[in-house]
Amino acid sequence: MNKLKNKIWLYLIFFLIIILACLWLFQVILLDSYYEWKVKSKLDEVAILVNSSQGDLKTTLDELAYNNDICIEIIDNNKSILYSSNYFYRGCLEEGNKSYSFYKDHFIENNYLEQTYLLKNVKSNTKTLIKAIKSDSFYIFINASLEPVGATISILTSQLRYVSIIVLILSLFVAYFLSNKISKPILKLSKGVKEFSKGNYKADFEYKGNIEEIKELSEVLDNAAKELDKTESLRREFLANVGHDLKTPLTMIKAYAEMVRDVSYKDKDKRTENLNVIIEETDRLNILVNDILELSKLQANTVKLECEEFDLDALIKSILNRYDIYISKEHYTITYEGFEKALVYADKKRVEQVLYNLINNAIQYTGDDKTVMIKLSVKDNKYLVEVKDTGKGISKDELNNIWDKYYKIDKSHKRNTVGSGIGLSIVKSVCINHNFDYGVHSIKHVGTTFWFKVPKK
Repeated sequence: MNKLKNKIWLYLIFFLIIILACLWLFQVILLDSYYEWKVKSKLDEVAILVNSSQGDLKTTLDELAYNNDICIEIIDNNKSILYSSNYFYRGCLEEGNKSYSFYKDHFIENNYLEQTYLLKNVKSNTKTLIKAIKSDSFYIFINASLEPVGATISILTSQLRYVSIIVLILSLFVAYFLSNKISKPILKLSKGVKEFSKGNYKADFEYKGNIEEIKELSEVLDNAAKELDKTESLRREFLANVGHDLKTPLTMIKAYAEMVRDVSYKDKDKRTENLNVIIEETDRLNILVNDILELSKLQANTVKLECEEFDLDALIKSILNRYDIYISKEHYTITYEGFEKALVYADKKRVEQVLYNLINNAIQYTGDDKTVMIKLSVKDNKYLVEVKDTGKGISKDELNNIWDKYYKIDKSHKRNTVGSGIGLSIVKSVCINHNFDYGVHSIKHVGTTFWFKVPKK
């Protein structure tokens, strides 16, 4: 019974019952009291108008009496009638009416300024409201008959009984329809979330209705499912790649260690060659593990930036000197265009990481001409660092993914530099921690340019 559909249905029925109860209360139970209050209010309004009337008094009083279905009588201190509207309204109390005379005498003798009386006629079962006002030299008596409302209440009661039954039946169907319309998409989303919690990121959150809040919730859940599905896919790929990158050097280390033990331990040159391979593979493992740990720290914001003032131009030149081996032995062309001096304030070690990773990435993916271009310029009062290759380029739908761990555009691409496969993720994390602007531009079959901006000192 605690289901959303049932609750909505019950709330709607409860709301309808309250409306019907209010209708019965005001249209039947309180009708008599309300009618009496309304007539009294009308007499009060007319009394004010009569008391403030000027000019042709008789015409004004006739109009007030006629328009409001009331009787107006004005008498002087000797109880002589100065004006009476009895001649055109038969509902007025006649002068000989004992009860009416009693109230008039009572008002005058007690020297009241204003009083309201309710006159009841037991024989005819009627009521009359009398409003009495004392003016400067005369008395004003305004009375209105209270028409019997018993018959009206009886008719309304009978009518409301049928109306209530019809409305109640109709409301049951309407409430059922509305509860279904509102709860059905929510229950569908709930079912999707349950699948979602079980690891099924393909759960259906589609909503075709026109309820804006449910539509927004559906879109949020759908986007969350897509992002988590993407993250899960990248996680699996990341683990597979890390496993492969760990397995390869470990296999080689074991193989060459066994070779040294069993074969080349007596041959100094051969032994040295085998041990060098073990050292190189150990270095690869060390780089991979260090990069993974470094990325975890950066993404967890546990790394404290040690900012200092340094020359960005000098740092780039210093890093490029270490790539001379690629120029001399592998015939790469690495060009640089910069300044004599470019002072910045940042964590020098982290900026160096960014430059290394971007240059390594460019060397890894550049075209057959083996050309890599680095440029330092000024834009928006910041130093703009650009690293460009001449490779195959990256399609627009893959540009956002390249910052993810182990994401590769070409899965079969073989690296010609030693790296961990998470270099661009480190670049992204360092730039975010520094609040650097960063990004990538790419044109298919032309090349790709990675860039980041460092504020000028």
